[in-house]
Amino acid sequence: MSAEKSSLLIVEDDVDVAEMLTAYFRAQGYDVQAVNWGEDAVNTCRTNHPDLLILDIRLPDIDGFEVARRLRSNQRTLDIPIIFLTEMRERHDRMQGLELGADDYITKPFDIQELRLRVRNSLRWSSQSPLTNPVTGLPERLLVDERLRECMQSQEWAALVVSIIHLAEFREAYGFVASDDVLRAVSLMIHNAMRGLGGANDFIGQLGGTEFLLITHPNNLSPLNERIRSRLEQSLEYFYPLKDRGKTSVSGERLGVHFGQLNASDGPFKSLDELKAKLSRQLV
Repeated sequence: MSAEKSSLLIVEDDVDVAEMLTAYFRAQGYDVQAVNWGEDAVNTCRTNHPDLLILDIRLPDIDGFEVARRLRSNQRTLDIPIIFLTEMRERHDRMQGLELGADDYITKPFDIQELRLRVRNSLRWSSQSPLTNPVTGLPERLLVDERLRECMQSQEWAALVVSIIHLAEFREAYGFVASDDVLRAVSLMIHNAMRGLGGANDFIGQLGGTEFLLITHPNNLSPLNERIRSRLEQSLEYFYPLKDRGKTSVSGERLGVHFGQLNASDGPFKSLDELKAKLSRQLV
């Protein structure tokens, strides 16, 4: 995605910072809009859908975390890349931002050249729309959407969503390599379970960065759920280094797993967005 075709929304209540960022990125060839309130940011994203959001956390009305939460919960805005730019330096603040699906987290004072590069990289990544996840190799995005559209035309399917929770905290403590190893191992365990219990037309994809989607025959749903749940709950602790196994982390947030189920009988579904939203809401 080239800069001249990319639109940025800057959400910053400090007028001087907002004006500086607006002038700088316009000089770089971006289409830039700035707002000072969180509610304005949410409404602007829903109507104009910018290519990227530079978001402060401390805002006069709702904070940046709530802005991100609303955007990620709406099918129309959930894919907008978000870079937090904030004075909040505490680890739990960074973790909350990453848990909400932020693409990056930069603290003030910041290097404007570094911010420019991070904006460029986030835009390049979001524009690629890969067919498979670069970590697990599983189908995602367009391929997942294609399979879900097929489901909407059928009356005999069931979906299982498996979500790994607190992976952001794990990544912060042990690094990206270790967190990628978790995702690859989980995808392998899901594959093995599907191979043993599923059918020839079953599907495994990635619904989100930490969410796996399985589509199978309704008769296979319960045994698949039980086998995957059992294997994951027994295995998650072993992803930690030996010295940290069985310990309670400082935040108390260890790797865990949530499951959700959906059947054709839960429809009809009026649109793909409605179906995906219902899948996400099933996670408990």
